[in-house]
Amino acid sequence: MFRIPVDESLDLVLLEPRHAPLLYAAVDENRAHLRRYLPWVDATRNANDSALFIQGCLEQFARGVSVNVGLFSRGQLAGMCGTHTVQWSNRRTELGYWLSERWQGRGLMTRAVRALGSYCVHSLALNRLEIRAATENTRSRKVAERLGFKLEGTSRQAEWLYDHFVDHAIYGVLASEWR
Repeated sequence: MFRIPVDESLDLVLLEPRHAPLLYAAVDENRAHLRRYLPWVDATRNANDSALFIQGCLEQFARGVSVNVGLFSRGQLAGMCGTHTVQWSNRRTELGYWLSERWQGRGLMTRAVRALGSYCVHSLALNRLEIRAATENTRSRKVAERLGFKLEGTSRQAEWLYDHFVDHAIYGVLASEWR
């Protein structure tokens, strides 16, 4: 099992099919919270949908095109973070993440994204990491800023969220800047 230990209370773990009920429960309990900025929430209707997502993540991990992991805080699934498709020719990727509402305000996501970013820079030898967040998603943007990502611009109407477009703030950090 692929695992990135973050600290004594947090691990990043590659989800397996057995985690599907846990993942579905986390999404289902946080629908209103997650739906505000994530377009896939309504398509997650049952544990089988989560199982299919996990299977896709495992296949992408095996092919070396992405790393998507669950955040386990003291053994409980608190959220997820990962890479979107790695562009090996450009040695870059985009990081994405979400956290259950009850786990917010504890620094979990900042620690998790720091660990994932270090894995991308040091183990995968990627040169550029990006984070794109809805301009109004201040919590997500603060994660990027705390980790030293630079605001590089705004992509207007970058994503369709159910019934409206949202603009994205685009953050980047280079391997030479990673701390």
